[in-house]
Amino acid sequence: MKIKNLFIVLVASLAIFYSCTNGDDNGSDMGKLTVQITDAPFPHDLVAEANVTIFKIEARFKSDEMEMDSEMDDEDGESVDYDEGEEHSKFITLMEEEIDLNLLELTNGVTETLVSMDVPVGTYNMLRIYVKGINIVLTDGTTFDLKVPSGEQTGIKVFIKPGIVVNGGLSADLLLDFDVSKSFVPKGNRNHLSGITGFNFKPVIKACNRSTSGTLSGMVYTIQEEEQVGLEGAQIEVFAAGTLNTTTFSDETGAYTVLGLAPGTYDVVVALEGYEAQTVEDVQITAANKTTEDFELIAIP
Repeated sequence: MKIKNLFIVLVASLAIFYSCTNGDDNGSDMGKLTVQITDAPFPHDLVAEANVTIFKIEARFKSDEMEMDSEMDDEDGESVDYDEGEEHSKFITLMEEEIDLNLLELTNGVTETLVSMDVPVGTYNMLRIYVKGINIVLTDGTTFDLKVPSGEQTGIKVFIKPGIVVNGGLSADLLLDFDVSKSFVPKGNRNHLSGITGFNFKPVIKACNRSTSGTLSGMVYTIQEEEQVGLEGAQIEVFAAGTLNTTTFSDETGAYTVLGLAPGTYDVVVALEGYEAQTVEDVQITAANKTTEDFELIAIP
């Protein structure tokens, strides 16, 4: 099966860019919050589109100075509800408009900005993402409309651990990694168009702080007639302490990108049918930096 990389960052990049600002801004009670989107890998040689409409995003905000009321109004007069069971916390609406996304177009580090706005200074430790219009379109045009379990009514809860801190006059960047391969589960025989009878939608979204996570990228290639030739569809598996952390696939040029890796060391395994698998151990990932690791695969005789 030919597999491409799907890197959909629901990067709800609650963006924490930590940009340079004037000293006076640091005392502000407002800071910039940016939300982007990207994805995780997904075998989609039989899938042409994986569509989702995001129509609302809320963030849970915590502040020690907040008054404990059942409901309060923000400066714009919009209602903001406290979260049940959470002292000194409330939900702030970050976005309330329909954004249509084909998650398959967000690949290899490509992200979509969903939110970029000023929000109160404080810690944000959870998002509620409201979605609808979920469907899968196969390469032969067959379309499957999927049910959204609670996502349209109560939102998909995405916890941010540790919470992301927005400081006065600065920006915060949160990456939401929408794992397409786990979120869209095919029914029937997934190896043939005629065997697929539908999909179940079980959203899996991971949040990470862009300022404290790193990126792994590089090329997967082989040597033909003394020239480097990029290999498409190679599977790149990233392991942390022996446990699979994430997977991606090289694109048509042989390039790959893995976003949102926590600082530390990882083992990376690259495999492609017809070639010998290759493993590199102890790849170092540093916060807010990109690590480059290329892989040369040798064809099996």
